[in-house]
Amino acid sequence: MTRLFTENLGLKALSLAVAVLLWLATVGGGNVTTAVAVPIQYRNLPANLEISSDLVDSAYVELRGASDRLSGSSLANALVVLDLSAQDRPGERTYSILNDSVQLPPGVEFLRAIPSQIRLRLEPRVSRETSVVVRYAPKLPDGWAIQAQQVSPQTVKVVGPDSHVQAVDRVQTDPIELRAIPDEQVFRVHAFTGDPLVRLERSSVTITVRVTLQKSP
Repeated sequence: MTRLFTENLGLKALSLAVAVLLWLATVGGGNVTTAVAVPIQYRNLPANLEISSDLVDSAYVELRGASDRLSGSSLANALVVLDLSAQDRPGERTYSILNDSVQLPPGVEFLRAIPSQIRLRLEPRVSRETSVVVRYAPKLPDGWAIQAQQVSPQTVKVVGPDSHVQAVDRVQTDPIELRAIPDEQVFRVHAFTGDPLVRLERSSVTITVRVTLQKSP
């Protein structure tokens, strides 16, 4: 039995060393595969177009590389970039996430992405004036009614994809809570379009509302 363990010690030691080296090469030398979520950036959209479909904000990318290259800190700046500059008219466009779409650190190999393709719907960018509707808190003070209301500005310009802008017939102010006093009350509030793809042309616009209450008869 002793002879079984002692015979050809040199050969056995060499075999063990080779096995260890192979294991190290597999685990730590560049054959590790992982999948991570990477943000997607949409760049160079022409000024006359808007994305009207839901945006995919990240993709899972399958990567291969040395284990130290696939750590969280090494992949912190990994990014999928979709260049939209080639699109010059409205319609649906499909973009494939390929090797040249993914920004990775040196020594990391891109294998595939999930999803592998993203379809966008592009529409003309339009703007139009729409009315401002004042929104009050659910209930007026007991025994009081609105005697006068002034809104400035009375309309604002909204911008976005054509079909979405046409569907916005008004914007609403943030809720205003009135106080039970007869004097003029002044509020400065923001407006809300109600559609995430439609925005105010001037994002800093503030709506001024002047309200006077009177006792109900």
